[in-house]
Amino acid sequence: MHALSVVIPVYDEVPRLDAGLAGLRDLRAVWPGPVRALFVDDGSRDGTADALAARLGPDDALLREPHRGKGGALRAGVTAAPPADWLLLTDVDWSVPPREVLRLHEASLRGTGADVAIAVREGPGARRVGEPVWRHLVGRAFNLLVQGWVLAGHADTQCGFKLLRADVARELFARTTLEGWAIDVELLALAHAGGHPVVEVPVTWRFEPDSRVRVAGDALRTAREVWAVRWRWRTGGYRSRHTRRSPTVV
Repeated sequence: MHALSVVIPVYDEVPRLDAGLAGLRDLRAVWPGPVRALFVDDGSRDGTADALAARLGPDDALLREPHRGKGGALRAGVTAAPPADWLLLTDVDWSVPPREVLRLHEASLRGTGADVAIAVREGPGARRVGEPVWRHLVGRAFNLLVQGWVLAGHADTQCGFKLLRADVARELFARTTLEGWAIDVELLALAHAGGHPVVEVPVTWRFEPDSRVRVAGDALRTAREVWAVRWRWRTGGYRSRHTRRSPTVV
């Protein structure tokens, strides 16, 4: 039986709190062990933190943070997460169904074991539901940039559903620097630099029209962050002592 901590960043999420709490209940119904969740409020302006505080169960907690972005919220959440064997990062809308955590967990235990298992929306077995064509094309263009600059072989870095060994998660996030959406790219770069095996698991993913991602407004900032990861990688800023391995795909 493995204990699981769940870190869920939130920012102006009042309309999606019902889905977030329902997803936690579904997760607890399938995970074979204790589950403790930490919501990280990234400086919401719509009352999200107060609404959550009034509804949290005994195994859930809320961390109030100033607004910095996804990267800052996840770093704070991983640092403060309850002790556990595994740590799950997920979006509050559960665009990847909670039951998929079992597939990530199983994939991480195969063979010699992977320290990081990430859900991907590309490749055989992956399924996208309700995503507009334009949004898909934007996502693929971003992935080409990421693969060309930093992480060749990664079909999808940006899906918010990731399972890590808890000690590895704390080690990696302690070394992250980015505050925005490219935290996923930096996290994987650090995993490879540290010699931590990564496995990709194709999942079913549902497009959420009310996503916090603002394509036009966030594109330039995110590209700059990816370039910063590339720069640190090429100049030894991540102190890579290992040959980068391509992720395993299951």
